Amino acid sequence: MRDTELKAVVTGGASGLGRATGALLAAKGAAVTLLDLDDAAGTRAAGEIGAGFQQVDVTDAEGARRAVDAAAEAMGGLTLCVNCAGIATGQRTVGRDGPHPLDGFRRTIDINLVGSFNILRLAADVMARNPPNDEGERGVIVNTASVAAFEGQKGQAAYAASKSGITGLSLPVARDLATLGIRVMAIAPGVFMTPMLEGLGEEIIAELSRDVVFPKRLGRPEEFARLVHFIAGCPYLNGTTIRLDGALRMQ
Repeated sequence: MRDTELKAVVTGGASGLGRATGALLAAKGAAVTLLDLDDAAGTRAAGEIGAGFQQVDVTDAEGARRAVDAAAEAMGGLTLCVNCAGIATGQRTVGRDGPHPLDGFRRTIDINLVGSFNILRLAADVMARNPPNDEGERGVIVNTASVAAFEGQKGQAAYAASKSGITGLSLPVARDLATLGIRVMAIAPGVFMTPMLEGLGEEIIAELSRDVVFPKRLGRPEEFARLVHFIAGCPYLNGTTIRLDGALRMQ
């Protein structure tokens, strides 16, 4: 899709990958609405990048429908959905305090996987009403997976399972939506310099960067955003997951 056709909702838009994506799209001339649970941070981010904002819990079916519909109405349509909302948890399957808490596992799956599907299904329903462009496209959906989907670390059972689910969504949902002219892609980032990591200090950041092949550093959120923008503009990308990791393969 051309930049002038882009009317985007970005979940997790208050910070990190979501904010960077919203900022780049807005700078390219797209209409953008950030979706986030954090009302204050989301409102602030939206004001700074020139976007709209809707507060939403991505796991709430009715609340998410209201947010997506309101965003589409405000932008005069919806053609791009980027799912960045998620949590990262760490818990051994059996640890010092016993087995992995089941509620913690469920919450990670619910936010990262069910939440992404919740937003994409609602966005696709809106996109299906769009007139097709010259390529026959009505919309594009980009979900956020992780290299943990392929090489999950100790303590990442819940997180890796949720991100594996994201990679598994790409092809069947792309097939489901093909007749509607809606593409579905996923990006699997490696280790990125997000607000969660910035406070860890230079020593820990250097350790995290050690196994990155090249460039020897953490990923930058704007690099994720640039890939989202490229996917939106490349009609032949569909139904798969792209690793964005500097050739990192987790031990």
